[in-house]
Amino acid sequence: MSDRKTPSEHRARPIGPEAMKAFAHPLRMAMYDLLSQRGSATATTLAAELGESTGQTSYHLRQLERHGFVVEDEGRGTARERWWKAVGYSLEGVELAKNPATSAQVELLLRTQVEQHARDKVRWLQASREEPQEWVKASLNDTTTAWMTAEELLALQEDLVAVLHEHHTRAKERGEREGVRRVRIYLDILPLPHVDDDAS
Repeated sequence: MSDRKTPSEHRARPIGPEAMKAFAHPLRMAMYDLLSQRGSATATTLAAELGESTGQTSYHLRQLERHGFVVEDEGRGTARERWWKAVGYSLEGVELAKNPATSAQVELLLRTQVEQHARDKVRWLQASREEPQEWVKASLNDTTTAWMTAEELLALQEDLVAVLHEHHTRAKERGEREGVRRVRIYLDILPLPHVDDDAS
């Protein structure tokens, strides 16, 4: 029997329909993305970054907290101003997309993620001209296409998720230190349509 963990054991908690509907709000997704990108922040900081009122960001932070997308960053802040940090989640997009109650929210979330992915890539391309070579060398923008069975694709998924989990865990254990910066890793594993499916 293998000791290898399944991808689901490495992933963050999956979100259900109720959490999906609560999360798929433009401002909440923007706030979550900003917290994920920069680390902890206050409602005041998020309001300034996003051009919103502190009342608005405070309200939406409470909704995100209620559904487990953010938690208070303990050890930071005061009784008057709380600091918040993002909590990872996993999305069973196919299943939620089948549900009429959440299909529109799933589509909105995925479109938002694709747009964010594109912005991140363009931003890095522009910034890389001035970035230290050590960071340019450490970055990656690659696409690979291959013939695989479903079983082989699942094995690839398991290996990639395990490696990501291992490095992410190490980084969290080491914490903030000299020379670190936040990084974002995108990983998509998608079967392409059959050739016959593309025929008109």
